[in-house]
Amino acid sequence: MKAEQPLLYYKTKEQIEEYQKKPVREKLMWLEAQMEFFHTAMPEKAKRIREKFFS
Repeated sequence: MKAEQPLLYYKTKEQIEEYQKKPVREKLMWLEAQMEFFHTAMPEKAKRIREKFFS
């Protein structure tokens, strides 16, 4: 059985600089969309465990 490779995520210096130029509101809207996506994709068991941390 082949070992899985870790998911690596790279951004160039130019891409990071472009992101830094974006308005804070736009960055926060992007972050909110990502959090909604991850919550939707999260397994039910993980959601229950996560909710225990916030209650």
